[in-house]
Amino acid sequence: MTTTIQNATLSAEIKHFGAELISLKTNQNKEYIWEGNPKFWGKHAPILFPIVGTLKNNSFQYEGTDYSLSRHGFARDMAFELIHSTENSATFTLQSSADTLKVYPFEFELQISYTLEENNLTIAYHVRNKGKSKMPFAIGAHPAFALPNEFENYAIAFEKEEDLEYYILENDLVSNKTERLKVDDKKIPLTYDLFKNDALIFKTLNSKSLTISENENPVLKVHFEGFPSLGIWTKMNAPFICIEPWFGYSDTTESTGDLFEKECIQILESNGEFQSKYSIELL
Repeated sequence: MTTTIQNATLSAEIKHFGAELISLKTNQNKEYIWEGNPKFWGKHAPILFPIVGTLKNNSFQYEGTDYSLSRHGFARDMAFELIHSTENSATFTLQSSADTLKVYPFEFELQISYTLEENNLTIAYHVRNKGKSKMPFAIGAHPAFALPNEFENYAIAFEKEEDLEYYILENDLVSNKTERLKVDDKKIPLTYDLFKNDALIFKTLNSKSLTISENENPVLKVHFEGFPSLGIWTKMNAPFICIEPWFGYSDTTESTGDLFEKECIQILESNGEFQSKYSIELL
């Protein structure tokens, strides 16, 4: 099941399974979201919750019990409920359940809202701790943007001057090894070689937006004010690029298995609420 929202400029289609954005088009029918061809990667823009990335040994410990939690968490693989919609907006919810408590022993509500305004789509996150104890969590976006022409024709421009140091993944975990990207006039040209070691993971950035351009022509901008970390990723020879604003990232190679000690973890008090949003601006 899907829900479509629209305004005079854009339309967006959201799949109820995972509350996942699967299409963002102009009224000229130009598509900006990756089609999800499983030959490369069978998703479009999954929601990452209650973890981002991979846990060491795919597990964590809480109050003396071991729990197994797969990469990027379970929200992307669960059916959300549509609780509110208008012509240009839709809000979905996922509640903790007997199934989620088996792998993540915290009671929560996660709401994802999509709103179209002019040439922007805003995606808002709202997390509520419904339990009596503190709740550790991470949340992040993983939108894949279609690059229908030659990959090397595209570039990413950062909003501000950056010393682009990214962390190398080892067995899907964040190592202490880093590399630097050469930045020319705040831009990095896209090449598949950039992703030979998987995603580029930036723990911190000065910029709060990135622009994707094709042959110097701006295509779209991702605004992520408030998000502390960012991933950029594609598959080898795949015609898309993922721009991923995150609150959290994979465990480090030295992680203890205690979520409360995890780097960049968010912690909500009982009945506490967390809100954040990012937006995609078509140019």
